[in-house]
Amino acid sequence: MTGPLDEHVPTALWRLRATVSDSPGSLARICTELAGRQVSIVSMQTHPLPAGAVDEFLVRAPLPLGRTELARAVAAGGGTDIWTDRADAHDLVDEPTHVLALATRTALDAAELPVALRKLFGRCTIRQFPGGGAAAAAGMDGHLMRLPVPSGDLIELSRPHLPFTPTEFARAQALVELDSLLGPRVPQVKARLRLPAGTDLTVRRADTSDKAEALAMHARCSPDTLRKRYHGPVRDADRYLDHLLDPRHGQTLVAEAPDGRIVALAHLMWDDEGAEVALLVEDACSAAALGVDLLRRMAALALEAASPPSYAVTHAANTASSPPCAASPPPSTTSVEDATLVITAHLTQATEPLPPLAHPLRPALRGLPTTTALRGRSVGSGAGRRPGTTGNRETSARPSAYGPHGDRSSGWRVRSR
Repeated sequence: MTGPLDEHVPTALWRLRATVSDSPGSLARICTELAGRQVSIVSMQTHPLPAGAVDEFLVRAPLPLGRTELARAVAAGGGTDIWTDRADAHDLVDEPTHVLALATRTALDAAELPVALRKLFGRCTIRQFPGGGAAAAAGMDGHLMRLPVPSGDLIELSRPHLPFTPTEFARAQALVELDSLLGPRVPQVKARLRLPAGTDLTVRRADTSDKAEALAMHARCSPDTLRKRYHGPVRDADRYLDHLLDPRHGQTLVAEAPDGRIVALAHLMWDDEGAEVALLVEDACSAAALGVDLLRRMAALALEAASPPSYAVTHAANTASSPPCAASPPPSTTSVEDATLVITAHLTQATEPLPPLAHPLRPALRGLPTTTALRGRSVGSGAGRRPGTTGNRETSARPSAYGPHGDRSSGWRVRSR
């Protein structure tokens, strides 16, 4: 018997999906066609359907064998609705281990649920509609999945390139039920920052218990700073905090002075295929390069959430917010659209290590907090609205990345590719 390994042919990993009939020999025929093209099946799982099944394969194919040839082989074996995609070493983890790891992340941190769902289903759009769960029933319909949660919100997933299966719906529902059972939770991870003047700040995760100090920080910020951050009337700024500090809608970092004052807020809010990042630094701290450090930490969180391409959007006249974005370690490019400056950061191309304050499972976070000395240019606050967005005031149909009145409340936007 010969095969790809015996012939030393370079190979590539692929993921295949196909619908097969519920009859004896249907799987064997596909396997025979793949074997005839020297394709080795690394693993497979079956998603039962009311009529038939969806078989999912991880295969190792000769490098010259492309997507079209693989699809033809599966079709020759009787498969229909065929989907193919390149895989990598991460796909070699068996599915039970993968799901258990995602459940552990979700159990430790309420903000991890959207990340876990995205890692579970690959490229998909995730939206969360506040209050939308009351009138919606849990279920799936082809490329759309709806998951009401006990809080009254609705989580909606869509994956246009690949329909969901009942097995995937059951896995998603189990994660949502776990999250609901455990309630609000935020990991207690911290890092210390030292300002050039010698003052030590603590950077940590925040939640709704920090609202009073966040409101006090708003009161110390100038109207212009709040306007650039929240892109709307200054009087509405305080009303965004309940939403932004809720860990179910994303992750928030605060920089805390020794006396307990919050002097900076950074938000990573899940939105559609990716996330939005926003930053507010108190006016009195704008010379401390604090914004640069917080943006780097947000980049680390976004990178771990599998949303490596990111970009910051601000008003072209808001020159104070450009240096922090440009000073972050990933390579970046800029473009101007009308009166809007767009700064795109390519996180996977970063040559400097990003800060470790990202997830409680990371070994770097299990020990004592690290201390970072801050140096750099002055930092402004508040990035602008993404081109083409509007301040829609309708709240019931808006996903969670929007403020409670529909205004966008962030500057960076992170998208999966």
